[in-house]
Parts: sequence; C-alpha cells; structure tokens
Amino acid sequence: MKEEDSGNGFQVDSCGASIAFLLLRVWLGVRSLLTGLEKFAGIETKQRPLLDEFGDPDISGAMVNVKEKVYGFSHYHGLPKPLYDKFAAEPLMPVWMLDLYSGVLGYILLLLGVLLLLGALPRITLLASGLVYVSLSVGLILLNESGGIAWLATHMILIALAAVLVKYNRFAIGNKL
Repeated sequence: MKEEDSGNGFQVDSCGASIAFLLLRVWLGVRSLLTGLEKFAGIETKQRPLLDEFGDPDISGAMVNVKEKVYGFSHYHGLPKPLYDKFAAEPLMPVWMLDLYSGVLGYILLLLGVLLLLGALPRITLLASGLVYVSLSVGLILLNESGGIAWLATHMILIALAAVLVKYNRFAIGNKL
C-alpha cells in the first residue's frame, strides 16, 4: 500500500496501520468479551459415577462430587464478593453506586467486546472502553492496588493507540463514528 503523510512529517504505511488497528481492536474486543463472560461464571457441584482404572463406572455404584465451572445468569457477579466488601468499606464509594456499577459491569463489558469485534462504531466503542478502564482504575486507586492500576494503565495505552489508529480502520460497521 502507498504511504501516507500522517501530518507530522512521518510516513505511515496504511496497510500496516490497518493491520495494527485490526489486531488491537480484536485483542481489546476479546479481552472485554471474555472478561464480561467471566462475570457470569460460577462453580457447581455435581455427582458423577466413580470411575475405575479403565474409565468405566465402578461396579459398586459409588458416586463422587465433582466441581464444574458453569456459566449462567444465576451466577452473575459484577464484582467478586471480597472486592465488593472492600469497596463497601471505602467512604468515597457509596453503596448505592457500588450496587449499580456491579450490576451493569458485566453487561457493559460484553457489549463493548461484541462491538469491538464487529468493528461497530469504533470511536465511540473505544471511548466507552477507555471510560470503563478509568472507572476500574478509580476503584483500584481507592484500594491502593498499585499492581492492578498498572495493568489497567497498559489497557489504557492500548485503547489510546487504537484510537489514534482508528482512521485506518477498513473493516468496520459505522466507521465514521
């Protein structure tokens, strides 16, 4: 592809920039989608037949409890209980706000993940994703969780880079927004 002047004297390979944006968009989309899905994960204990050394059910009919990871609306937890309790004890975090945030976080992450993967409204979706990560950062700042804040800062850098490269987005729905 031909090189374009980016306006600051640098030449940009538009094909490479399109690939870079696509990779960032897919990574951020998968990250958001899977993080949102994990908000619906839970552990259920189920009874299974005890298996012998050949993989056949034990002839005595013995059963064992097996814990399995499952997904469902009944397992939804926007914030894990220990983290929720820490936030609830924080004076700058009203419980009503915490309840609202915890109630919508998983759904917002799912929506943003799907929109990013589809390439729908990329500028608006990147802005919303950035705001979600800012909100997560605020919570971790209040809890003085420096390691988590650094991880979220890395996500913010990726979102900012994607926002710069969005003009090279060739594979999107509603590309102008």
